Amino acid sequence: MKFTKMHGCGNDYVYIDGAKEKIAQEEKPEWVIKVSDRHFGIGSDGAIFINPSTEADFEMEMYNADGSRSEMCGNGIRCVGKYVYDKGLTDKTRISVISGGQIKYLDLTVENNQVSQVKVNMGAPVLEAKNVPVISQNEEVIAEPITIEELGESYKMTCVSMGNPHAVIFMDEVDGLDLEKIGPYFEHHKVFPNRTNTEFVKILDRENVKMRVWERGTGETLACGTGCCATAVACILNGLTEDEITVHVLGGKIRIFWDRQENLVYMTGPAETVFEGEI
Repeated sequence: MKFTKMHGCGNDYVYIDGAKEKIAQEEKPEWVIKVSDRHFGIGSDGAIFINPSTEADFEMEMYNADGSRSEMCGNGIRCVGKYVYDKGLTDKTRISVISGGQIKYLDLTVENNQVSQVKVNMGAPVLEAKNVPVISQNEEVIAEPITIEELGESYKMTCVSMGNPHAVIFMDEVDGLDLEKIGPYFEHHKVFPNRTNTEFVKILDRENVKMRVWERGTGETLACGTGCCATAVACILNGLTEDEITVHVLGGKIRIFWDRQENLVYMTGPAETVFEGEI
């Protein structure tokens, strides 16, 4: 099976052309676990199958490193845009990609016949607690307390879905956080029926924030595109930043703009090919 290793700000996945490479649906989770292993496999945050679609130009079928399905991946979808253009599967610089039943629109920046950057219309943020989903007595969860009993600590979270659930936690400092310890407590907390991705965010100024992320089903990653989007929305809802910010993640920088008049979130960032191979 031929594959391409790609990343967006260090958030790396194994990409498969689903039209050419066939693997039984029931075998995919176990296969993804094996190839994602950084010691015995290719090494990645998961795998993405790029499939034909009757509803959009392409379908993105995404799996986390633990073999679980995910509805959306912001860094992943940018790399899908680069993959299909660079490999000649499309000659369009504006394409549509469906993932988890939702269609996203991508604008591709092409330099020397290859995509260098992708702007994605990530759609409207979902704030209703029941649709994130997060269990709460409030219709929306903004700066709502959450207690991690195992740590004896309480935090304030703002919950947003960008096609997948996110809990954004603002902190004075994020560099010294032991995410391997605290991340799982958020991911598996009883208030998140479908588990959650968790962003730990430090405000640098009105246009810049620093973020570390614990991704559901994977662990800490160098970047999370939907997490950057959720972070920007949470920042704005809490009055902490302007409507357009740069999110500084471990793997680079991602630009997010929440057009509140249209109620659409736009994400702009790099997409890079690492290597290709056969497994």
